[in-house]
Order: sequence, then C-alpha cells, then structure tokens
Amino acid sequence: MPDASIPFGRLLTAMVTPFTPDGEVDLDAAAALADRLVGDGCDGLVVTGTTGETSTLTDEENLAMFRAVKDAVGDRASIVAGTGTNDTAHSMNLSRRAEEIGVDGLLIVTPYYNKPSQTGVAAHFTAVADAVGLPIIAYDIPGRSSIPIAPETMLRLAEHPRIVGVKDAKADFSAATRVMAGSDLTFWSGDDGLTLPWMALGAVGVIGVTTHVATARFRELIDAVVAGDLAAAQKIAYDLEPVIRATMTRVQGAVAAKQILAWQGVLAHAGVRLPLVPPTADEEALIRGDLAEAGWELSA
Repeated sequence: MPDASIPFGRLLTAMVTPFTPDGEVDLDAAAALADRLVGDGCDGLVVTGTTGETSTLTDEENLAMFRAVKDAVGDRASIVAGTGTNDTAHSMNLSRRAEEIGVDGLLIVTPYYNKPSQTGVAAHFTAVADAVGLPIIAYDIPGRSSIPIAPETMLRLAEHPRIVGVKDAKADFSAATRVMAGSDLTFWSGDDGLTLPWMALGAVGVIGVTTHVATARFRELIDAVVAGDLAAAQKIAYDLEPVIRATMTRVQGAVAAKQILAWQGVLAHAGVRLPLVPPTADEEALIRGDLAEAGWELSA
C-alpha cells in the first residue's frame, strides 16, 4: 500500500475499461491489467474516470469495474472510483454505492455541460462529500468540463474534511500555488507531460494515462524527484516525451492507451465505445512513429 502520509499514493493510473470484441465490459481483462499496473509500480488506480470511458458505461458496469479491480489488487493498492457526473444526485448515489463496495476514495469531476456558477460548483462537491464517508479528489479539467474551479472555490472546498486532493488538468500554476499555500490539499498532475514541473511546485505525483504503457519509467521519474535528483528526473522526462506524445496527442487518450496496450500484448482487444472510435491507419502510423522515436519496438 502507498505511504500513509500521502492519500492514495504518488503514482496512480486512470485505468482504461477493457471491452470484449462484442462491446461488453471485460472484467477479467480489467483485473489482469490492474494486477500488471500495480506490479509495475502503481500505488493506486482510478477506475472508470475519463480514460475509463465512464460516460458510456451504465452504473452497473461502473460498479462491476470497481468490484473487479478491488478484488484483484485492493490489498496492494488504493482504489479510487470515478463517480462524478454532471448530475449531483446521480453522483451522490453512485458514490454511496462505490463506498459500499469498499473503494478507498472517489474522483469527482467538475460538473460538465451544465456550466454552473462557482457557488454551484462548490455546492456540487460539498453535496457529494456530505453523502459519503470517503476521501475525495476533485478533478479540475476545464478542457472537458468547460469551467475551471477557481482558487477561491478550491480553498473553500479544502475546508471540507473529506475533500483531500486535486487532480489538476488545467496547468494554472499560479492558481495552484495559491491553493497549495493556503490549504492542505494534495495535488496530482492531471497532465502526464507536466509531472516534473507539477512535482517541483509541490504536487505529490501524477494520475496518468501514459502510465499504462510506461509504468516503471514514471515510477523512476517520481522516485527521482522525491530523492532530489533533478538531473535524473529531467533525463527521464525527456525520454518519456515521445511516449506521452503518442499516448496523449495523436488521438484521445483512452483510444491510444488501448491501442498501445494491444501492441504490447497486454490487451487482447483495443476496442472503445462510440462516440470514440479506433485510430485510423494514418493515426496509428503517427503513434508508432512517436514510439519508434523513443526506441520502442512493438508487435504488429
């Protein structure tokens, strides 16, 4: 299990949700992937977050994923359930059901599409936190939610005893500095390529996607920063850049991560659910080119 002084640990992967060729959730593949990720160095796993295609899963599929991953690795890693939606009541219900399963914490995203005021954002997170007894990570990703969590709102949320951390995917370092200086919130980088600068600012690590395919290397990066070896951390960050580019910029992250995992022989099937689609031949070529630049050899 991770260091008890850091909730959930430093290296977490936002897991993909494997599907069978006919589009059903493949719980056996999910359990095997979770076991591999933890064995390769993950302290925790976020299950059915954005990368887990949660928006196209039913509640029962989400809950089944929580159970499968907890059963597979729950004694060795933290399990954080992605239970946030743009419907507060729905988020509260799904969070309660995840708590009953025995997950360690919850990832709650800013309500998307609705575009609430900052008062509404605070009320949403507070309502979910009041509904459960689990620690919560607030997921600040305005590129998907359409609104950022303002520093004033984050500081207000930090007063809630169960809101313990932030997955930050907006890269506003000035705003984050203000929140870090004024609260005890734990920060994780929500942008794989910014793990090193985020940790330099005070984040404990990353909740990543590229960590599916380069888990051990991200473990080395985080450990180098913690050890104060900046030169080693910089070298690893440079080496990871084309891998992160392949995973995060050519196509949507879940699509790329599944495809690379299939090439690595980790997943038997790289399928995604609509509206996501597999990479085109041209996109596959770009991803392969990036990985070749990193010195990777992949199966056909």
